[in-house]
Amino acid sequence: MGDTKEEPKSISAYGPARSTVKGAPLSKDQIEKYNDFFKASLYLSLGMIYLRENPLLKVPLKKEHLKARLLGHFGSAPGQIFTWMHFNRLITKYDLDSIYISGPGHGAPAVLSQAYLEGTYSEVYPVTSEDEEGMQKFFKQFSFPGGIGSHATPETPGSIHEGGELGYSISHAFGAVFDHPNLIALTMVGDGEAETGPLATSWHSTKFLNPITDGAVLPVLHLNGYKINNPTVLARISHKELENLFLGYGYQPYFVEGDDVESMHQAMAATLEHCVVEIRKFQKQARDSGKAFRPMWPVVILRTPKGWTGPRKIDDKYLEGFWRAHQVPITDVHTNPEHLKLLEKWMRSYEPERLFVNGKIGPELKALCPTGNARMSANPVGNGGIIRKPLKMPDFRNYAIHVEKSASTMDASMSNMALFLRDIMAQNPTNFRLFGPDETESNKLANVYRAGKKAWMGEYFEEDEDGGNLAMEGRVMEILSEHTCEGWLEGYILSGRHGLLNSYEPFIHVIDSMVNQHCKWLEKCLEVEWRARVASLNILLTAVVWRQDHNGFTHQDPGFLDVVANKSPDVVRIYLPPDGNCLLSCMDHCLRSTNYVNVIVADKQEHLQYLTMDEAVIHCTKGIGIWPQFCTDAGEEPDLVMAACGDIPTHEALAAVDLLLQHFPELKIRFVNVVDLFKLISHVDHSHGLTDEEWISIFTNDKPIIFNFHSYPWLVHRLTYKRPGSHNLHVRGYKEKGNIDTPLELAIRNQTDRFSLAMDAIDRMPNLHNRGSAAREVLLNDQIKARNEAFETGIDPPFLNQWKWPHTGLWKQTVTKLTS
Repeated sequence: MGDTKEEPKSISAYGPARSTVKGAPLSKDQIEKYNDFFKASLYLSLGMIYLRENPLLKVPLKKEHLKARLLGHFGSAPGQIFTWMHFNRLITKYDLDSIYISGPGHGAPAVLSQAYLEGTYSEVYPVTSEDEEGMQKFFKQFSFPGGIGSHATPETPGSIHEGGELGYSISHAFGAVFDHPNLIALTMVGDGEAETGPLATSWHSTKFLNPITDGAVLPVLHLNGYKINNPTVLARISHKELENLFLGYGYQPYFVEGDDVESMHQAMAATLEHCVVEIRKFQKQARDSGKAFRPMWPVVILRTPKGWTGPRKIDDKYLEGFWRAHQVPITDVHTNPEHLKLLEKWMRSYEPERLFVNGKIGPELKALCPTGNARMSANPVGNGGIIRKPLKMPDFRNYAIHVEKSASTMDASMSNMALFLRDIMAQNPTNFRLFGPDETESNKLANVYRAGKKAWMGEYFEEDEDGGNLAMEGRVMEILSEHTCEGWLEGYILSGRHGLLNSYEPFIHVIDSMVNQHCKWLEKCLEVEWRARVASLNILLTAVVWRQDHNGFTHQDPGFLDVVANKSPDVVRIYLPPDGNCLLSCMDHCLRSTNYVNVIVADKQEHLQYLTMDEAVIHCTKGIGIWPQFCTDAGEEPDLVMAACGDIPTHEALAAVDLLLQHFPELKIRFVNVVDLFKLISHVDHSHGLTDEEWISIFTNDKPIIFNFHSYPWLVHRLTYKRPGSHNLHVRGYKEKGNIDTPLELAIRNQTDRFSLAMDAIDRMPNLHNRGSAAREVLLNDQIKARNEAFETGIDPPFLNQWKWPHTGLWKQTVTKLTS
């Protein structure tokens, strides 16, 4: 520890250490050991990039010893290693519970080198043992076919953050420390990463961090000055501007800058210790008093050269401290003998023959590492499934909506489901959180506030008491950044807890790529046998495309389903419950599941209810089914299959069946509803998919199918192109037509309304011949009238928007005819 003084003005990465915190906590002997540990780590990092054989350079380096393709990134490794190893001292001294999150892209050499030196890597992968043979395999596997990637991938012990796409390290870190009161997430933020929108917003996470119930994030902003080929913004502004930026964010910045290794050891050791002591002081103050507050949490700003300790120049061109050190530092070692010698000289400067005895560091260096689960590479939080506890779940059947007659009861599915979430939150006060971008109230989920209000560590006003629902100990996490909400949720579940993200359907696209990255993480985890299963990432989409009466065209986009459907069938599920009881059943299933991204789509307004709870459980268990109460084909060949997927499409499809029966009461119509979208895919391609025999039993292979779909119609065609009789499938869905529309008028624009569906059915049934002409004309006239009335009055005709199923026992009449 040490005193703090005014930081220097220089923004150069070179020179003796310049630091805000002054002190010399390390003895000369300790500095020598840390320097040796630093060298060993750097040697491993270069070895991963370059070497396939001769891991300890026991013989002169030849190009035959090199990998044929040189892949990997060295630039950020020195600074990351430097931070990790100095934090290890504090883990041991203060008995810390810590994880490390590597934000810079392709930062794996730093993380992997530490896992190897700590012994964790050899424990989970015995083939990469701590000896010469194991080191050779450790080097060869890096960025090599059949090996591991250059990010902190799921194969990396202790990692919960890959860093493939940049910008999520801070939000992941905060997600991990929520409800982990003793955890410190040491988080390395690359200065390139810091230029992303998600990262910039995630600094505000301290406004939601409760020092009583939550842990702490210690961010280290790594200013190594360059991205792939460009300076970084934050490395090229003045000290004062950078300091003011972080003071404005609500952090106390501490600078550590320079390239002189010995003085940098002292500066980093003193600074990190000061930060740890500050964190513990804030937590003790809040916990002893029982009064939460928002302190100025520390942030370390570490400025070192990119590719630190490498050659400053090669052939009179800058390397260390410049963008050329970003990836493979010397690229032409296969063809340039002089550069091969230069590489060998550089690698030998780290003294591998002295530091690695038969491939293993000596006991004095090993003693610098914590032991057991205290190692950041072995912390159970980094494999959160190990510490995951199942949610305590009330019986969802107790929240059933009473359905006396199918399609005759209107009720609020979402508000009712919120009661279920309320009680889950109440029964899991430290294990479940609800996340969303300022939409909990709008999405009709406000009932959850009775169990947990919105977390808020900012200032409070008197009017907040009037429905603000704010609390420092809140369980609902709201910030108007889908990126930050998603990042928090990912960090929360990857570290062993459970959660749900709710969002408006059109703007979930903001996190398309984040969900994509999480899907890839989960898929890789399935291939890593030591990775325990984590709770599923559950996304509830509402404020759907078909109910944007006042928001208009900008709020009409159901295409997130296409994004999710592209992912591996091993890790994604999509559910479109048609009513409130199905919504409850789906939500219960998703919250109990593990290792999936579950997407549930349900509108938040009142809707017709179709199934009793018992019927809903059966229907959701099947995922797809014929609804006999709306069918007239029992025991006979249908003339038409009318199918629907989604709550509003189901309503319109049933109304279309009603219109057809009014004009053609003798028609044999089969009604099918789809809850689990992946039932449509062949069972060959998806474990949930129907066999072709099951498909034919539901849809037939020779009858016209009118399929009313919630999202873009092409998705259903894509999923079903292999199916028998797929040429009979005619899908209606959103076709990118919209404005400030009434619900029915928007459906008419996209041909998903009852009139369009009924007319389409008439056109597709050859047995009607020309008998359907009159009915078709009536339907078209009624459609035009309804649209005109919407334009005139601003609302749909009541007899249409208040439509209920008018028929009784149609299937029974069919059966009577068959048996009479």
